Amino acid sequence: MPSFESTSSSSTAVQRGEQDISPLSRRIHGWSWQAFPIGLGTGAVYVTLSGLKYHSSTLTHVETGFYFLTIALFLLNTLTLSLQAILFPRQAWRLLRDPLKGIFVPLIVLSFATLIIGTINYGVPTGRISSGFIYSLFWIYVGFSLITCFPMLMIWFNQPHDLSKFTPAYAFLIFPMMLIGVVAFNVLRVLSPEDQRSVGVLLTGYFFQGLGFFMTFFYICIYIMRIIMTGFLSGHQANGAFVACGPPGFTALALIKLGECSRKILPEHDLVSPITGEVWYSTSVMMGILLFGLAVFFFAFGALPYWFKLHKTLDDILSCWALTFPNVGWIASLRVFADIFDIHGFVILHLVMTILMCITWAILFILTVIAFFEGRIFKSRREDVMKDANSSHRKATQTAESTV
Repeated sequence: MPSFESTSSSSTAVQRGEQDISPLSRRIHGWSWQAFPIGLGTGAVYVTLSGLKYHSSTLTHVETGFYFLTIALFLLNTLTLSLQAILFPRQAWRLLRDPLKGIFVPLIVLSFATLIIGTINYGVPTGRISSGFIYSLFWIYVGFSLITCFPMLMIWFNQPHDLSKFTPAYAFLIFPMMLIGVVAFNVLRVLSPEDQRSVGVLLTGYFFQGLGFFMTFFYICIYIMRIIMTGFLSGHQANGAFVACGPPGFTALALIKLGECSRKILPEHDLVSPITGEVWYSTSVMMGILLFGLAVFFFAFGALPYWFKLHKTLDDILSCWALTFPNVGWIASLRVFADIFDIHGFVILHLVMTILMCITWAILFILTVIAFFEGRIFKSRREDVMKDANSSHRKATQTAESTV
């Protein structure tokens, strides 16, 4: 009889505990770093829209709206994951060490990059943001990239990985450093070529763009080996095929724009030789075309089998956001090539791809909202929340007792 009473009271306590688990706690516990691609996809919209040749004030207002929505999503994700680290530290640590979900951690840095670009586009022209503040943000971004990427790389490389399940999304661990070149040429737009600080930004952009591209290129080579062994990616991994577009696309864009900046900066400071800027620019354009071709190939390589390989379920909607931001680099390069070679067809193609980007964002955003309210994403089971909550409470009690 005592044993029965003990079991009964324990069961009652568990039930009472499960009833105490609020829907908000289940949301905080179930949040993950996969939320940041939503903000990146939103930022991809205003980045592509900002490159349109024919601009109106209405379009600028639309871009600004997407910019503030990106800020809101960034703050929401950062705050929720911070609360998770405080309330459920075991879950937070589990996500960091997860071989799949952990690769999305560096995307918080990429989200910060889109905010810097948006601030340059919509804050500096109004006079509310100074060039000195943007310069400071650049170095904050560089530091943020380093302190995020290297620890995550150490965690990821500290355990073996099955190459037959390899996906280009693993390259997210390097993406923030690769995007330093893109951030750099945007920062140089608001710095005068005569400013000595512009030299440091230019060289830093080139340095990290090379580092980031070649490291991500190694990942892409492994991806090619994987599909040789197993065939096209299927299921939620089919979305990851579009990540391969990112490194060559963004590097093509960064090299051309940094080369364009070098034409003005290097002669202004009498560095290397009088023609160095022109040589760098010409070489960058040639390399940009080569990398642009590779990016377009990877886009087609991922798009053609996509609909037949994708598992069409709302449970995997978060991975579908890879359809947006990795493609920004080569789409923006279209607009750059249109100006360099005076090809009006590229202007039209850029407009078409921008419209498709907006349509893709709208579809994904609606489906993500539906998945959220149906509890398919960002929601843990009651027993999982209870387990981590009890563990945290037990650890706190033990600490208090040891202190006493």
